[in-house]
Amino acid sequence: MTTTHLIRAVETIDGRRTDVVVRDGIVTELGSGLSAVGATVHDADGLLALPGLVDLHTHLREPGGEGSETVLTGSRAAAAGGYTAVNAMANSSPVADTAGVVEQVQALGDRAGYVTVRPIGAVSRGLEGTHLSEIGAMARSRAAVRVFSDDGHCVSDPLLMRRALEYVKGFGGVVAQHAQEPRLTIGAQMNEGALSAELGLAGWPAVAEEAIIARDVLLADHVGARLHVCHVSTAGSVEVIRWAKSRGIAVTAEVTPHHLLLTDDLVATYDSLYKVNPPLRGGDDVDALRAALADGTIDIVATDHAPHTSEAKCCEWDAAANGMVGLESALSIVHHTMVETGLIGWDDVARVMSSGPAAIGQVSGQGRPLAVGEPAELTLYDRDVTRTFSPDHLAGKSRNSPFFGRTLPGRVQATFHQGYATVLDGAVVDTETIGRAAASVQAHRSLDQAEATSR
Repeated sequence: MTTTHLIRAVETIDGRRTDVVVRDGIVTELGSGLSAVGATVHDADGLLALPGLVDLHTHLREPGGEGSETVLTGSRAAAAGGYTAVNAMANSSPVADTAGVVEQVQALGDRAGYVTVRPIGAVSRGLEGTHLSEIGAMARSRAAVRVFSDDGHCVSDPLLMRRALEYVKGFGGVVAQHAQEPRLTIGAQMNEGALSAELGLAGWPAVAEEAIIARDVLLADHVGARLHVCHVSTAGSVEVIRWAKSRGIAVTAEVTPHHLLLTDDLVATYDSLYKVNPPLRGGDDVDALRAALADGTIDIVATDHAPHTSEAKCCEWDAAANGMVGLESALSIVHHTMVETGLIGWDDVARVMSSGPAAIGQVSGQGRPLAVGEPAELTLYDRDVTRTFSPDHLAGKSRNSPFFGRTLPGRVQATFHQGYATVLDGAVVDTETIGRAAASVQAHRSLDQAEATSR
């Protein structure tokens, strides 16, 4: 049975209005006044069509952390935020440092059906920073891992980092570094500065991030391998990355939505929702990060979606876990901080939130422009509404968002993954319906492959 959708009068990122026909997951027609017999019709008048968003930095917690998030609940959160693909970080339990674990994570993502889930493999065994993980086995596995990171733990040993870069170079992979010199951040609780001294909280100095980035871009240059810098947070880091790119070093970098918006003065409330690693920084850092994203020094936006139970966050500051959820709010925050300020346009949003992360993470079928013959991975976004962000807007398992009560622009009205809707009218589609749709798409693809083989 053929599945057909007709999306009427949507606006593309270059300002055109068009109808879109999607058959069995593929865009088959673009134009005005289109019709399709038996199609499910979606009125998209006034909505913007973005390529499905791709997150290079998501914590799905499963296996082992199901109290905070699962692959299914995290996938639902991603779909609600307009995402069609996420890269799952390796700090699960057991750690994703073997082929078996990364294949399990990918299988859970396929079963959930809301987004493409690509596992990120650990650089070191157990995230302990002493011995390389099974990098080659993970790369050759069914998950075909291409990004490796000990995120949450810096690969602080320069020799281990060099070996990891040498290893991934052989198959075109990338090492994604959490830049934090551990000896400079022992007991760190917030950004180091006048406020940390006033509050009596141990400071996390900017140089602890900048020193590791400087070391690693030099190592990447020496080896000739690809380096990706996770969650850049300081103006000094921007300058190091800008210098490295001017030298032709193969480095890319990401910034989180919360580092584009929030500043360290919020820590004075002792609200642990603002506790994150790297910490919130000063206003000058925020300005530098926004400018760097606009000029391409920072390549992409990544959420660092980090769900935690209420027990882990609703406690005194020094005992609280680092991290905040971010998938459902990311597009609105980029809209607010980068588009409403005139720093970038919607074509740039597509680059930094879709095609850019898809390219760095080598996520096939994602980040493509709206065109006939391309997979229908689409986000339909209403730019004209505002909302007071609340727990009702979260589709994941945890509630540790620092954005509750803030007025944010825009809303994801619909998300299409593999040609079927995962979000409609702003609501996540139920799991049973998604399962049937995913099975139908897979059946058609299997049939097409069988026919191609027989010819």
